[in-house]
Amino acid sequence: PHRLGLDDIETRLTLSIEEAASLLGLGRTAAYEAARRGELPSRRLGRRVIVPVPALLEWLGVPTPAV
Repeated sequence: PHRLGLDDIETRLTLSIEEAASLLGLGRTAAYEAARRGELPSRRLGRRVIVPVPALLEWLGVPTPAV
């Protein structure tokens, strides 16, 4: 299976927790726990937990072009 990379997310606004976990090399459960503890930038959308790509890139220290 293809592992998600930074190039794959540059056009996305959000990721699922599973996609963020894949990108970070974490397991699904560890990613949900990190989001619950506020260690991974995330937002609740109904029952789903999503990871905003701009916040994730900032958290990772990846320089992003100004819009």
